[in-house]
Amino acid sequence: MTPDHNVEECNVLIIGGGPAGSSLAWALRDSGLKIVILDRNVFPRNKVCAGWITPSVITNLQIDIEDYVKHSVMQAIHGFRVGILGQGEAEINYSGMPVSYGIRRYEFDDYLLRRCGAKVKQGVGLDRIERISTGWIVNESIHADMIVGAGGHFCPIAQYINQNGKKPDIKVVAQEIEVKFTDDELSQCDIDKTVPELFFCDDLKGYGWVFPKGNYLNIGLGREDASHLSQHVHQFCDFLIKHKKIPENISEKFRGHAYQLYQHSSRRIVSDAMLLIGDAAGLAYTQSGEGISPAIESGLIAARVIKKANGDYSLGRLGVYEKLIQQRFGRRSVTNKYLKIPLRVKKVLANKLMGTKWFVQHIVLNKWFLHKDVMPLNMEQMIS
Repeated sequence: MTPDHNVEECNVLIIGGGPAGSSLAWALRDSGLKIVILDRNVFPRNKVCAGWITPSVITNLQIDIEDYVKHSVMQAIHGFRVGILGQGEAEINYSGMPVSYGIRRYEFDDYLLRRCGAKVKQGVGLDRIERISTGWIVNESIHADMIVGAGGHFCPIAQYINQNGKKPDIKVVAQEIEVKFTDDELSQCDIDKTVPELFFCDDLKGYGWVFPKGNYLNIGLGREDASHLSQHVHQFCDFLIKHKKIPENISEKFRGHAYQLYQHSSRRIVSDAMLLIGDAAGLAYTQSGEGISPAIESGLIAARVIKKANGDYSLGRLGVYEKLIQQRFGRRSVTNKYLKIPLRVKKVLANKLMGTKWFVQHIVLNKWFLHKDVMPLNMEQMIS
């Protein structure tokens, strides 16, 4: 089958307009390729996410902070308060430039999508996909030379590539809300806008957070164990209210989402004329669950691979993408050896280590959450 004249032509069709998809399109804006983004939502749209980014995201995407803050919230973060629920807390502050920024995904994703340079078809889901000799026919109306799955954990392209694979061993499930409060309401909360708070569950299977962003508070909890999630969230909120960290009069309903942790994901991420980026590829950092930075970097890496392919989108040509992802994020290990340690032992170790500021700052924050030991992304060095 060959496409007819009523079918729209493009070189790269991206399924999903979040940070991964829009970053890929932005990186291909001067490539001469015709890029189309398909997303079932209409932007701006609400997105379940804690919503924080490191300075590397600003650098990688060349975001003009002064321009961004004209219409959107970007809360500078200069420290973190970290603890185990019901145990002590350690506050770590950093001098100088912000170590992170709190953003609202409602604004951030829309900003990236509007500036990406691609044709965006919003409110259109992927209903049908067909392989033909010259690429793909999608929804019987679009012909694409190749397709990139960027639609998150439940991306249909991820399901298509992995339809014969085994289910992943571990995924994180989370619930969160983002609420706007008045200055008076926030003044009654014992929380610093520049210091988000993280509280690990006592069984060490997840953590909750309170992220201030201007007059907004993002409150949520994620776990590697889906059982009784709502109960854990309810207990976490009770803890926050008791310690006057959030107002009592929150009526908004918590919304849920899921994603895979990179080291525990068994997803195939490359196929013939197809590849996956962001949460569709299961790239969230294993220790923190943070997925925005890996999503953006995977989009930039994919853009470089696509440019180098010179129109040959065969598996043999695109296979280097998987190697570059491993080079950037490490080799995957689906078996989590840490889970084999008895819980009582883990609790003793965690309580002892989390009680020291050195461990909280240099391991939990600098290594697991801020990734200060990771070199900046340099695509010229990754692909010769």
